[in-house]
Amino acid sequence: MPNVLIVDDQPAVRKALRRFFEDTHWAECSEAVDGRDAIEKARQLNPDVILLDLSMPVMNGIEAARTLKQIKPQVPILMLTEHFNTATDLLAKESGVSAVFSKDDVMPLVHRVKAVLDHLKA
Repeated sequence: MPNVLIVDDQPAVRKALRRFFEDTHWAECSEAVDGRDAIEKARQLNPDVILLDLSMPVMNGIEAARTLKQIKPQVPILMLTEHFNTATDLLAKESGVSAVFSKDDVMPLVHRVKAVLDHLKA
C-alpha cells in the first residue's frame, strides 16, 4: 500500500488527513511535525507522496521542500497553506513543490493525492 507522509505542526490537521487516507484505504500514513522531522522521516520511510505545510517552526515548508527534492527527487510534494497567494505558489514551485493547496478547502488536495496514488498503482 502506498505511503503518504503528512507534515504539519498542527496535530488536528495531521490526524484528520491521516484518518481520511487510511479510512478510505488509499494509503498508509506517516507523520512529521516540522521540516527537519519530515526530512528524517522521508529518509527512513520512503514515502510515495509528501503533504507539506508551508508555515512550521524549526524548518518551514519551503526550506524542507528544497532538501526533500534533493534526497527524494521522484516523490511528489504537495504543499498546504493558510496563506495562499501567487508569490507563495511561485516560491513553492521553485523549491520543488508540485502544487500548492489552501487549507480552507482540502478537497482539491485530496483529489490530487488520489490521482498520484492511482498513478502509482497503474
